[in-house]
Amino acid sequence: MKKTLPLLAFAAALLAGCASATATGAPGQPEKLELRYQGNANAVSLPELAEDLGYFGPVKLKWVGNTISGPQDIQSAATDQTDFGGAFTGAVVKLVEAGAPVKAVVNYYGSDDKAFIGFYTKEDSPIRTARDLIGKKVGVNTAGANLEAALDTWLKGQGLTGDEIKQVQLVVIPPVNAEQALRNGQLDVAALQGVLQDHALAAGGIRPLFSDVQAFGPYNGGPYVLRTDFIKKYPETTKIFVSAVARAIEWERTTPRDQVIARFTKIIQARGRNESTETLKYWKSVGLTHGGLISDQDYTLWEPWLKQQGYLKGDKIDTSKLYTNEFNPYRDGAPAVTK
Repeated sequence: MKKTLPLLAFAAALLAGCASATATGAPGQPEKLELRYQGNANAVSLPELAEDLGYFGPVKLKWVGNTISGPQDIQSAATDQTDFGGAFTGAVVKLVEAGAPVKAVVNYYGSDDKAFIGFYTKEDSPIRTARDLIGKKVGVNTAGANLEAALDTWLKGQGLTGDEIKQVQLVVIPPVNAEQALRNGQLDVAALQGVLQDHALAAGGIRPLFSDVQAFGPYNGGPYVLRTDFIKKYPETTKIFVSAVARAIEWERTTPRDQVIARFTKIIQARGRNESTETLKYWKSVGLTHGGLISDQDYTLWEPWLKQQGYLKGDKIDTSKLYTNEFNPYRDGAPAVTK
């Protein structure tokens, strides 16, 4: 039986004690000079890039550890263990529906023809169709998020029933271990993306079953969220954070690929976390639309899956409570300075 993460049960009192103090900083000046966050091993996030490019000004990032799970990352933000977190749009919907006071402020990842989620099997595998996955093991980074949603939506589109989809076994595995687990036969299919996907393809011996872009077309995958009390208390810091991330997105979109990779390499080497830069050479695209702007479509794309999983309280997603583009310098369509 396929397992998914239970709906997070957040008590209303969880953050009720957080005072909604008014901002004390001068206009244009950050009220908060340090932002706690979780990173990803062997990778450079948009905020990390933005800080290195000088887009945060006096605001500094404080790394508190790494994560491989979007749902865990935004839960940490919701419970004030970190100041921001990022996850799949569907995971944000689940968190808000569970009562967590967070709001999406800028997208940070997506899928396009260069950067996408692919589901791969070994070259000699008998798996060729969606139906061949019944009873098989599929490796994903976490349950209840983008990879599961993409898989389930594709399986349903290929004609599998709900009961048949439940027979596809999800195995939660760190992304860095998924390729080897596939090659060792511990998995029948592995979901791979980004530089880990390109590294696996370069090594050979695997083939794609399907990709999210083939199934749904290009889309924005997930946003960074802030707590609503954070936004109210620190509006200038919020604006700096969102603007910095948006500008970093545009920097990645407009800078030659070799320069992006060189910058990532420099950042990883300088932070001293005993990481590898080997896979950076496979980087291709940030996979996002202009400035990381958020739209209703980012959420409604997954509405049938969220409803099927029982994550929605009503029949429709109320996007008005999920996100804001208020702080994004690209919201009116005008170009903003990126260099």
